[in-house]
Amino acid sequence: MAIDTSKPADQPESGVGQGLLKGLSVTMKTMLKPAVTVQYPHVKPDLPARTRGVIALKEGNCTVCYKCSRECPDWCIYIDAHKETHEPAAGGRGRSMKVLDRFAIDYALCMYCGICVEVCPFDALFWSPEFEYAEHEIDLLIHEKDRLEEWTYTVLPPPALEEGAVPAADGAAVGETA
Repeated sequence: MAIDTSKPADQPESGVGQGLLKGLSVTMKTMLKPAVTVQYPHVKPDLPARTRGVIALKEGNCTVCYKCSRECPDWCIYIDAHKETHEPAAGGRGRSMKVLDRFAIDYALCMYCGICVEVCPFDALFWSPEFEYAEHEIDLLIHEKDRLEEWTYTVLPPPALEEGAVPAADGAAVGETA
């Protein structure tokens, strides 16, 4: 039985250097296209509106309820507080309230899931688009409340409603009928 060693008719003849020519043609096509490189430290990237950078803290809104630290799957939020008793305004009895002493997030442990931002009942935690917070030492990645408060100023306002969306009237829940 004879073995047919001829090439099929649809396969072109390949000569010496065909691969080299194909490679050079790809190189020339790529070389003629404009570069899309962003010169990062000098030109800041244009980030999408809902970019997750770091978690910012608005200390005035925090009531020290510990929900964020309890719900955190990585246990990277550290909160210390003490109780203070305030005198009554006009008769009655004194009120006690918790005062925030320390609020820190260990970004070496944080997995940026956002659970703490979602469970905060008083909107004390926000996503900030800030992403330049690298440190040379891992123990410096624990950021205290003053640094977290600075990042609050970079938080973007909420986006406008989409076209055709109906805003909630008078604080009523959306979808609620009267």
